Amino acid sequence: MPTVSVEREALFVQLGHTYTDEEFDELCFEFGIELDEITSEREEALKSLGEVAASKLSKVEIEAMSAAVIYKIDVPANRYDLLCIEGLSRALKIFLRDMDAPTYRKVEPCDGARQVMKVLPATADIRPFVVCAILRDVTFTPERYASFIDLQDQLHRNLCRQRTLVAIGTHDLDTIAGPFTYDAKPPTDIEFKPLTHGDRSFNAKELMDLYLNDASCKHLKPYVPIIYDAPKYPVICDANGVVLSLPPIINGDHSKITLDTKNVFIECTATDLTKANIVLDTVVTMFSEYCSDPFTVEPVDVEYTNDAQSPSYVSPQLFARNETADVNFVNSMIGIDLSPSQMVTLCEKVQLGPARLIDDDKTLEVHVPPTRSDILHAVDVAEDIGIAFGYNNIVKRVPKTSTVGGEQPLNRLGDLLREEISRAGYVEVLTHGLSSKYENFTALRKPIAPAVELSNPANIEYEVVRTTMLTGLLKTLQHNKSASFTKGFKIFEISDVVIPDDKHVVCDSIVGAKNSRRICAVYAGPTSGFEIIHGLVDRVMTLCEVAPDKEYIANSAKADEEKYRVARDGYTYTITESKEDTYFPGRCADILFTSPASDERVKIGSFGILHPEVLQNFDILYPASCVEIDLEPLI
Repeated sequence: MPTVSVEREALFVQLGHTYTDEEFDELCFEFGIELDEITSEREEALKSLGEVAASKLSKVEIEAMSAAVIYKIDVPANRYDLLCIEGLSRALKIFLRDMDAPTYRKVEPCDGARQVMKVLPATADIRPFVVCAILRDVTFTPERYASFIDLQDQLHRNLCRQRTLVAIGTHDLDTIAGPFTYDAKPPTDIEFKPLTHGDRSFNAKELMDLYLNDASCKHLKPYVPIIYDAPKYPVICDANGVVLSLPPIINGDHSKITLDTKNVFIECTATDLTKANIVLDTVVTMFSEYCSDPFTVEPVDVEYTNDAQSPSYVSPQLFARNETADVNFVNSMIGIDLSPSQMVTLCEKVQLGPARLIDDDKTLEVHVPPTRSDILHAVDVAEDIGIAFGYNNIVKRVPKTSTVGGEQPLNRLGDLLREEISRAGYVEVLTHGLSSKYENFTALRKPIAPAVELSNPANIEYEVVRTTMLTGLLKTLQHNKSASFTKGFKIFEISDVVIPDDKHVVCDSIVGAKNSRRICAVYAGPTSGFEIIHGLVDRVMTLCEVAPDKEYIANSAKADEEKYRVARDGYTYTITESKEDTYFPGRCADILFTSPASDERVKIGSFGILHPEVLQNFDILYPASCVEIDLEPLI
């Protein structure tokens, strides 16, 4: 959860009310946020320095630090409107019924001519989108200016994903001239004075190298890799060719915001247009209250010269919409019994008004303002009505139904087998559920078959969801070459693989795949250990109360012991020669299972000595045997 730091006295001034720390903590709880810590700049500085370093500070240095009380407040990760003192105090005042929710408006410029941002095709390969807005006749104070910068930092850390998705630039409109141009150029062709070094010009490549190595610019270093290796860098210029910003890194010094700035030009470049619109809407709705005409914003025309990149549009969107929720659904979700008219009233407290009733008062329709991008579903409406009603006001009741939870049979079987196999000297491992196609198929000498594939894998090792657990165990051996194999190396895993299946149904939906719980074990050592793995197969079947069939018993030297076996009627197994290429020819077997539900023998697994090519593919130096069994039929 993001943490917002606000000075207590400034917050109380905004709220128009003074609270004790306990009272404010209770207010935060009622509103659905948390007062995490009460501190001060001086206390934070001394804490960060440590006792030894703090003891070396002079009295003058300590007194120079502010002792003003600071509230650190945890807010929900999707409530971007609460990331600054303006949005936080506004939301609390509306919640307390001290003010009505404002109406945010787009107002055309006095001369009727909108500013224009022209987007050139070269930007499509680096950061294809930009949205803009203008705040007119803004009055800044040192506190408002600090909050304006802090909101941008908070958004960059959260919704903007460290500027990879969206980067915000703010400029003094009176120092620049439109129309503006958003382009991408070779870094050596971009030269300007950056905000950090207003006394000299740099070309973009020199500036990136400076930010990578200059300790005074370490706060910008994490963003440099976003564009460092790109052949072209995004850049925004005005009609005179003045560089406004080099997104997502730094703004130009020429158009920097000061306390004397009256007209603010805001631009957000992005790789995700939806998030860019949310970011811009958040910034303008929070700080438009300081305009001479509060809660108004001037739109900007964004014109793409290449229609294939994106159609042109007007920004900001100030996106507002209506959302509906069934009255009975809301009551059942919260566990209360509110009348429809009460719900309408409560919606006003959480900025979801004006709300109204439709469908003969069976459905609640709320108005979602631009500040509430977190409202996506009727469940969100029910949650906010619950907050407005007050969770402490919900009467505790004994549930009408009484149920007893229990472990699923498949999970229970897995837990019991883990204990028994561990007693046999095997070490349990937990491997990745994702694999590369090569390791999942080719390295095991299998043809590439259908599998659940990732559309955008992080790297080549995470292309598909595994269809076998053997890959993970062999990679475990590969990464443990330094371990002793003198007495054999035995590992196992009980987990799921995912198999494509067009007939598997979950909640009346065909999902196209299903999980399959399996056990896989590997032995590697001075010998192949085929008899060890074979013994494990028989042990697992014995534990599952599955008896060998008569043909299998006839090949055993201990056939007379079968009269003491505990087995379920009709459940039998046998082994037959396998043709799988993963194993050494003639040294492998399939496990065939028969149950009362079907007289046919079904293959539930295989075991054998691994083929030398498989061992070579995984760089394993010792002979090895393995087994892989599907557990679900054994329940």
